[in-house]
Amino acid sequence: MNNPEPLQKISSDHLARKAIVYLRQSSLQQVRHNTESQRLQYALVDRAKALGFHRVEVIDCDLGMSAAAGAEQREGFRKLLADVALGQVGIVLSRELSRLSRTDRDWCHLTELCQLFNTLIGDADNLYDLDLLDDQLVLGIKGTLSVVELKVLKLRLLQGMEAKAKRGELVRVLAPGYVCDPAGKIVKDPNLRVQEAIELLFRKFQALGSIRQTYRWFHDERVELPVNKPKGGRFQLIWKLPAQTFIGAVLHNPLYAGAYVYGRRPVEVVFKDGQAVKRQGAMRAPEEAAVFIRDHHESYLSWSQYERNQQIMQTNGGNFSRDESATAVRAGQGLLTGLLRCGRCGRKLHIRYWGKRGTAARYLCDGEFASGGHYCLGFGGATVDRRVSEEILQAISPLGVEASVAAAARLNDTDHDRRAALKRQLQQLDYEAQQAFEQYNHVDPANRLVAEVLEQRWEGKLRALEALKGELDGLGEVAPPLGETEQAAMRGLGEHFSMVWNDSACSMVLKKQIARTLIHEIIVDLEEASQQLHFVIHWHGGCHTAFDMPKPLSGAVAHKTALEDVELVRTMAPRYGDDEIARVLSKLGRRTGKGKRWTQSRVAYVRRKYDLPKAEPTRQDPDILTLSQATKYCGVSDTTLKRLIDEHILACDQVVPYAPLEINRGDLDSEPVAGILKRLKATGKLFLAGDTSANQMGLFD
Repeated sequence: MNNPEPLQKISSDHLARKAIVYLRQSSLQQVRHNTESQRLQYALVDRAKALGFHRVEVIDCDLGMSAAAGAEQREGFRKLLADVALGQVGIVLSRELSRLSRTDRDWCHLTELCQLFNTLIGDADNLYDLDLLDDQLVLGIKGTLSVVELKVLKLRLLQGMEAKAKRGELVRVLAPGYVCDPAGKIVKDPNLRVQEAIELLFRKFQALGSIRQTYRWFHDERVELPVNKPKGGRFQLIWKLPAQTFIGAVLHNPLYAGAYVYGRRPVEVVFKDGQAVKRQGAMRAPEEAAVFIRDHHESYLSWSQYERNQQIMQTNGGNFSRDESATAVRAGQGLLTGLLRCGRCGRKLHIRYWGKRGTAARYLCDGEFASGGHYCLGFGGATVDRRVSEEILQAISPLGVEASVAAAARLNDTDHDRRAALKRQLQQLDYEAQQAFEQYNHVDPANRLVAEVLEQRWEGKLRALEALKGELDGLGEVAPPLGETEQAAMRGLGEHFSMVWNDSACSMVLKKQIARTLIHEIIVDLEEASQQLHFVIHWHGGCHTAFDMPKPLSGAVAHKTALEDVELVRTMAPRYGDDEIARVLSKLGRRTGKGKRWTQSRVAYVRRKYDLPKAEPTRQDPDILTLSQATKYCGVSDTTLKRLIDEHILACDQVVPYAPLEINRGDLDSEPVAGILKRLKATGKLFLAGDTSANQMGLFD
């Protein structure tokens, strides 16, 4: 206040408007801990009043926000610019000019508006009038220094961090399972329960092959895992049932494979809607990170197993890939899902399910279908699956005995993982209960305010201890080792593995897992002339097996009704009912496309499918009679009419063998049939035309 020159820059026009005090700190940590800086910035309100301003507005909504390039937009700074542009601000006060901006763009925008609307800018020491050339130059230099200062500080920090990271010494928050020793080295957590829990997680994933299945196992068995939880600005290790994301994070973390990695997700600045925005880049492979040190510390699994786990998780990502091989094993009926590749175009064959139940598998290659063309290749799956199963059984049957022995050993280890985890948890709870008792035992009994709280903690630990003991006892005794009889039965299954494979109890999921373990892919092609499928199996390990088989016919072709049967139905349908047609087909020994006997309903289905007419009495010719109708019409037996037919006296028609005889009414009313029947009715004897017995006298007449 001793220097009168700054006061001369303040005019009555400035004082008629309001003063704005702008506050900013770069991070929330500074807001929480650097409270002295906040106090000094808020003190500018008194300076504004001392300069003669009656209306003072404080903008502090940008506390905890960075002003660097790519940072989030500052609402407080935008409000400041808006008020200046409206001509409502006489002076803008900030403790340091770097609080206003750390970028040239924001700084030039602010100074341009202040110059246009005659607004002063002030810091803790001076006032600046942008209409004065000297002040404009000083502000320009200070603004440039503010930008450069931030870049220099950031560069120094990054260089120091990178140098420390290249030595493998930069440690922030370690994943559960690791701690830093007094020398700053990364070592395994000395807590055996933590080590065994992490090892159990990797072991279960290798057995189940899926993040979700591993997650479900831990929740089904109620086995807890160690998790880092922030508390009071620090991370504390707690035990809880894991989230699915936590299991994925552990499996993806190369730290557990003994590798030190720094800079897997670098920060990049991109332009979005005209604004520079900071964002983290995509996760890089560990080898592509800024720093990658193999065998840096003790590991929970080998690097080769880590890479194998990454490959399994990548192929399990069915939600992000159209390739059906890029999925976890599911319970569909297609054994070769994701393993078949077209020998014509090189595409992967996908699977479709057909049939009434939607379980009949069919393998298809899209070809040009998506662009309006045809499928490149397609065939039924059941027959092909059985043929490839024979090759699989031929490959693994010699190893069946070894597999059965391993299965026997696995059966002898029932519930071992869960039991071991619960025992470690019991040891820790026992220790915590003892510690709670010691705290309660050392407190002064007269101090009831403290003693009651410590007693409650001790009782809570004891209740948890008893509950865990009950859960552990509920698992029962350890299963006894398999006896000689059981082991012999297991070896017998190994020797006859085909029986196990073809048994209904063997799930399709297990079969698919075995197939994917053995087979890398199968190349398939079709020879159009002979309709032969040619397969080449590429086994894991480099061996190949080739075989040919006829292309399986689709149900529409394999179960199609024979053309002869369709023609018979077409011929008989206008005059005879479905039951009569079914009788004729059965008499002829015919079968349906699926090999079943003909019935009235099946004939009706064929008639509807091929749009054949249905017999209607109103449409039938009344002069055409069946044998039964003819006997009623003439009043004679069917034997008489059959004899006339056999003697070729009476004409008749028959569509097919065993079909009803068709007799014309006019033939019955004309000679010689009418005369023969008339004489039969008069004499009771059948005299056929040309029969000499009509003129012979009777012996006893």
